[in-house]
Amino acid sequence: MAKAAGVSTWLVYADGIREHIDTARHRQAHHGAAPAPTPSAKPTTTSDSLRTDLAIAREQIKTLRAERDKLQQRLRLQLGAEFEAPDRAHLTARVADLEAINRQLVAERDARATEADTAKRRVTELEDELSAARESLRRVI
Repeated sequence: MAKAAGVSTWLVYADGIREHIDTARHRQAHHGAAPAPTPSAKPTTTSDSLRTDLAIAREQIKTLRAERDKLQQRLRLQLGAEFEAPDRAHLTARVADLEAINRQLVAERDARATEADTAKRRVTELEDELSAARESLRRVI
């Protein structure tokens, strides 16, 4: 009896419960018991309940499809970003190349600056010599 009801055997024999069980048995014996539903028997449903279930199911399907579409779009964007992004090794090699080119250009700039300073000093020396030559030519004339 406890197993059929899905309760503990302790509950069946507890004070206050046992009397109710005995009363129910006695009443069923005199009036006849309603047949207990069998586990294989399907509950009766109405067309309204079926329509309601169908409407709920359709709404859930609509929600799930929208969620699926959103997740697919996010996945497309993420995969596209991964696919288009250069890999880390390539970027590291590119940075190393740019640093080497930068060092070379700085060295060339420094060399050109040194050459320019030398040329400016030479121009100044030559201007001084020219001025001296002109002055001596004027004295001669």
